Amino acid sequence: MGIFERYLSVWVGLAIIAGIGLGLGLPDVFQWVAVLEVANVNLPIAVLIWLMIYPMMTQIDFTAVRDVSRQPQGLILTLVINWLIKPFTMAMLGWLFFNGIFADLVDPSTAQEYIAGMILLGVAPCTAMVFVWSQMTKGDANYTLLQVSVNDLIMIFAFAPIAAFLLGVSDIEVPWDTLLISVVLYVLLPLVAGVMTRKLIGAEGIGAFSDKIKPFSIMGLLLTVLILFGLQAPRIIDNPFDMLLIAIPLLIQTYGIFAITYFIALKIKLRHAVAAPACMIGTSNFFELAVAVAIALFGLNSGAALATVVGVLVEVPVMLSLVAFTNRTRHWFSDTGSNQA
Repeated sequence: MGIFERYLSVWVGLAIIAGIGLGLGLPDVFQWVAVLEVANVNLPIAVLIWLMIYPMMTQIDFTAVRDVSRQPQGLILTLVINWLIKPFTMAMLGWLFFNGIFADLVDPSTAQEYIAGMILLGVAPCTAMVFVWSQMTKGDANYTLLQVSVNDLIMIFAFAPIAAFLLGVSDIEVPWDTLLISVVLYVLLPLVAGVMTRKLIGAEGIGAFSDKIKPFSIMGLLLTVLILFGLQAPRIIDNPFDMLLIAIPLLIQTYGIFAITYFIALKIKLRHAVAAPACMIGTSNFFELAVAVAIALFGLNSGAALATVVGVLVEVPVMLSLVAFTNRTRHWFSDTGSNQA
């Protein structure tokens, strides 16, 4: 393990501090970065996430993908968590905290917008960064691709109805351009690039090639964190207390969903290489979609948009802590016998 991976949490912490400092000191630069977007998808961040995803995509073996259908437990776990549990627990926590525990700290209309933003995060399972978390936990690349692809397909049909039901809104207009562009950028293009690389280098040389480009993947993660915090630096400084209030239920949701998924994965005896990505998909969020819908429904400066932004800022440090926990508890799983599912 290289120095970047060994001290990754330290580098991320420094990137967060640097991002906030640069965002406050060089606001014009980050304003310029902010406008480089298509359908609410920021292009510089998209390129960096692509850089993080690409190494894992080189490991996809389509001859092995066909065998994934014989081990459905991991996929079923992902779908149950993402669509039958996570949106509703997120809504429940939002109502509990902002209609109850924090009711005296936030005015009622703002509280409802915070709840809406949390719900939008809960209804949007991760598409892009899960490939990064899967790679960091030595997840099965083929199975991860299947899990993400099936979730993306279901999201096309389920996102709007579930969000509308939980928000109490009769008609939600899904920003299809955001959804489709994100899938193309974060799944299709890196997958095609990975397949072409695999054909050019050959399966035997992929391991050595992946080791060579891994530092670029880590640098992509650190630059993504820096840009995200730089873009949101003024909001962080202007709304520190409200952001803390929003972060509390989001943290409970994230760690709670992970604990539920990890416990079930242990009980049904999944392989660690399948269980780890399943937990990461269930825990993380498709923040581009959530932010886009929040802005479309409630406005750029709304509480809902702020809540989705807090979700973005919380996610990377929290997911890194879960990656570390997952790697440390690898020995809890056995990859023999009935555990091959």
